[in-house]
Amino acid sequence: MVKWESLSQDQQAEVERQLAVISRGVVEIVPLDELRNKIANAVVTGIPLKVKLGLDPSAPDIHIGHTVVLHKLRQFQEFGHQIQLLIGDFTGRIGDPTGKSETRKQLSEEDVKRNAETYQKQIYKILDPEKTKLYYNSEWLSPLNFADVVNLAAKVTVARVMERDDFTKRYTSGQPISIHEFFYPLMQGYDSVALESDVELGGTDQTFNLLMGRTLQKEYNKPTQVVITTPLIEGLDGVNKMSKSLGNYIGIDEEPNQIYGKSMSIPDELMFKYYELATDLSNGEIESLRKGLAEGTLHPRDVKMQLAATFVGMYHGETAAKAAENHFITVFQQRALPEDIEEVVLSNDDLTNGQIRIIKLLTVLGLQPTSSEARRSVQQGAVRINEEKVTDILTDVAPKDGDVLQVGKRKFAKIKIL
Repeated sequence: MVKWESLSQDQQAEVERQLAVISRGVVEIVPLDELRNKIANAVVTGIPLKVKLGLDPSAPDIHIGHTVVLHKLRQFQEFGHQIQLLIGDFTGRIGDPTGKSETRKQLSEEDVKRNAETYQKQIYKILDPEKTKLYYNSEWLSPLNFADVVNLAAKVTVARVMERDDFTKRYTSGQPISIHEFFYPLMQGYDSVALESDVELGGTDQTFNLLMGRTLQKEYNKPTQVVITTPLIEGLDGVNKMSKSLGNYIGIDEEPNQIYGKSMSIPDELMFKYYELATDLSNGEIESLRKGLAEGTLHPRDVKMQLAATFVGMYHGETAAKAAENHFITVFQQRALPEDIEEVVLSNDDLTNGQIRIIKLLTVLGLQPTSSEARRSVQQGAVRINEEKVTDILTDVAPKDGDVLQVGKRKFAKIKIL
């Protein structure tokens, strides 16, 4: 490892520049001085750092919350470092118990493979595939024999594993913990041994697992990785962590109008957290927005519209961003129906004497996935037919060609009867 005092002023400036960008928006760097030394070594030798991110292939749809750490990886790439993108196909068959109150369902090999393929398609919207190496941890975990596993388990005490908050809570509350769950952090740590990672990133909920990588690298006489934790971003409700199961998410693979519309419902007090953690705007650009808002030259709505357009542009391009903005202005600010409503076929077979119950109509047209969600939408006053609100779940509708059905602020369908 090179010594700081041996660096030229230009080299020291480059190290500090990288460190300033990488440190933006992170929760913790363990240890900071070690990261500075690793970057300095890379600057002097030209050998890029190996920066690892492990992915649990149980939920392949990536939302804005997931992108916080991906944008941090992109910053490393822009400085010339190498990303180690690790698909946990072996560990995914166990399931990460982090934050869970019960044993996770184990995934099949087919589930893991299918989800991993979906991951790659979405992740390369952010990461440069040319500077990303993809790994599957079955490459080194599958060949381990029982003696190897025993040797791995001997590196860490039960007391150390029980330091994990979720394990402690489950144990004290009498919830069962299977022995195989103890192996999850050991296997994630062993991934860092196998890859000889210099840096590993993850959310704050992964801190224990990330630090296990440092522990095991030391046990196996490898240089230890630096751990960088990124914050968990609140979802659209402004309270809970962004989650698909809670419905408070913005998916990066969603349609442009969906992304834009959802972004406009981000609470005002969280706008700049989203800007800092989930966009590629520079510190100067974000500070300019803050200043405009503080001085009154920018309205919060304008700042949020720029955020919405930024998200759409990042994942669908600038043309789509402009179209989504125009759609939002037309539909929500001017209270008009959009011009490009998708035509959806309704079969005569679904009608009884030319009529259909509103709940069934919503599900048949794909505007709601289940009858219970369709019922809830009607009861909440979110359903309109030709701009007339429907509030009775027992309403029978006599649909005609060209009728426009609307659910909430973003879902529209024009009926075509065949």
